Amino acid sequence: MGDKRILLLHISDVSGHRCASLAIQKALQEIDATVKTKSINAFNYTNPFLEKFINWLYMFVIKATPGIWDYLYDNEAVLKKAGKTRLLIHKLNDKKIKKLFDDFRPDIVVCTQAFPCGMVADYKRRHNLNIPLIGVLTDYAPHSYWLNNLVDAYIVPAPKIKERFLQRGVSEARLKVLGIPIDSEFGKRGDPQQIRQRLGLDLKLPAVLIMGGGQGLGPIRQIVQILNKLKTPAQLIVVCGTNKRLYKWLQKNKTAFNKPLWVRGYMDKINDLMEISNFIVTKPGGLTSTEALTKSLPIIIVNPLPGQESMNTRALLEMKAALKVESFSELASLAEELLSNSARLTTLRKNAAAAAIRDSAPKAAQLILSMIKKQAQDAIPSL
Repeated sequence: MGDKRILLLHISDVSGHRCASLAIQKALQEIDATVKTKSINAFNYTNPFLEKFINWLYMFVIKATPGIWDYLYDNEAVLKKAGKTRLLIHKLNDKKIKKLFDDFRPDIVVCTQAFPCGMVADYKRRHNLNIPLIGVLTDYAPHSYWLNNLVDAYIVPAPKIKERFLQRGVSEARLKVLGIPIDSEFGKRGDPQQIRQRLGLDLKLPAVLIMGGGQGLGPIRQIVQILNKLKTPAQLIVVCGTNKRLYKWLQKNKTAFNKPLWVRGYMDKINDLMEISNFIVTKPGGLTSTEALTKSLPIIIVNPLPGQESMNTRALLEMKAALKVESFSELASLAEELLSNSARLTTLRKNAAAAAIRDSAPKAAQLILSMIKKQAQDAIPSL
């Protein structure tokens, strides 16, 4: 058998989908350095203009009229009505997908978002291909857009998600509870004091990590202002993502804050920041939440987006690894309690550790390689 060729498809260059794809790619190459991998933003590859428009429309809807996105998300009636449109888009992308397949000749396709997964599944159907296809969920949200009989396996984040798929008719053999793939660095432990010293942080003060995903979404400015007024001593670590306006505002007003403020823009890896933090205040994206669970880091959820983040919130609250606040005053009182009540913080840490599925990316990589091997064995004619 020649080199193993693995095609990984995601959408958006600043997303958990891309991070999961890169984590799997890294794990594959760590297991077998001879594998050839290609990770592609499928939306940009097939429809670069449409990708920009859809991203703009999504951001507009969730900010201006979030109720609309909540209605559209995982709505089977909407999915059914949009079925013909989706098939038309997939068909229009046929030439580009064919060129990608002809040039790279993948042995397997792995998709960390439902759009490219459905597109490849329909391509398989139209061209009668037998290439294995894996769908990798990057949220605790098993929505209907994932469902397709030509997906050979689903990597799901938790047993309850598996149950939801079973209820929707997906066979148990196709469901693998391996967790959400994250970078293997989050499974490693470091020396908190050395990390603090290297980053220029106070060695003694408790640290609160504040994030809003890769794009720095949510009321981060208000969160920082509220936590700055806490009576309990603490230092605030803020990751702004690609939100340049927020970053500039924090840097400009940094000296006006009472508490030490450490600010950064977009960061690919926040392993060290989670290692040294007492808890994280964030919106519950799938990757951020999984990284926090792996680091046994308690989560305070503020202003989750409708759709997938609302589902993530429910899952995290069921794990008892997160707490959700409904107001900034509630955030202030809860943060004070966690900074002063080590017993409650310890309980949350234990719950997070118990809920975490570790080594998710290496497990996904092993599954991918085993499916390639099986495909090759099945292709050998019996004597």
